[in-house]
Amino acid sequence: MKNKLILVLGAGAMGAAYASRFYDFNPDCIAFVASGNRYDRLKKSGVIVNTKSYPINVLSPEDDGQKADLIIISLKHHHLVEALPQLRNFVGQNTVFLSIMNGLDSEPLIGAVFGKEKVLFATAVGIDAQRDGNVINFSKNGTIFFGETNNAVLSKRVKDIQELFKIAGINYQTPSDMMRIMWWKFMINVGINQASVILRAPYGVFQTSRYAQQIMESAMREALLIAEAAGVNLVEGDIQEWYTFLDSLDPQGKTSMLQDIEAGRKTEVDIFAGKIIAMGKRYSIPTPVNLLLYNAIKVIEDIADQKRS
Repeated sequence: MKNKLILVLGAGAMGAAYASRFYDFNPDCIAFVASGNRYDRLKKSGVIVNTKSYPINVLSPEDDGQKADLIIISLKHHHLVEALPQLRNFVGQNTVFLSIMNGLDSEPLIGAVFGKEKVLFATAVGIDAQRDGNVINFSKNGTIFFGETNNAVLSKRVKDIQELFKIAGINYQTPSDMMRIMWWKFMINVGINQASVILRAPYGVFQTSRYAQQIMESAMREALLIAEAAGVNLVEGDIQEWYTFLDSLDPQGKTSMLQDIEAGRKTEVDIFAGKIIAMGKRYSIPTPVNLLLYNAIKVIEDIADQKRS
């Protein structure tokens, strides 16, 4: 990892968790990119991951030095478009982007700004990172699935990032059909993230309560129907496959969307239920469960906004 530069845009739970793994191997290879108050806070306090302090370097958008080999983006969807220009000074000819954001839309948005040829597809599954201020805790490392759209033959850039992850001790898989995995994770988020908000429920409830599982699975099955209409190879068994990951998570852990609600932050309901509803209209597929979840979560957000004002 000598002479490599890995940047992380988004020092939230997952961004900080993965940045800490690179720092443990080589503190000089990793840095956050931030501006304004976020830059000041990270410079002053760094992040604390699993009780260990990490004074990870922080670069501002105005810095103009080494070009990044890898840029990992871990933001909430509604922050992405305004944050991307912060990266311009760090993007070179060989820079590769990995977005571990939720949803299906971040890769096209990054590609529209920096060129789709610089973007690999990625999604993180099974990491139970949680954030309280600059304190991040996680007990499960999870797995980053990443690669080209088709990975029957591995490209050089995929092999290079596999090597970086291997050195840093980050679990990864490169599936042959990356779009299937992207949609699988999207289906999972549509189910458990949204159900966790309306139930205010940690992972343990979904591990043990059949009633909670029914709500989660009902939302997922609407995503499954739309995936099939879109030509994506998802099947009913993929819903059951999720339980292998779910059952390994800390029962007291919480989804990112529930953490957002409890912290008074805006949720990503628009890229979950909102996306399902829009695609349902496109394919003439009814989506009543996601419509209910969308409206319920919007009410929860509105109540939180009223309390703050």
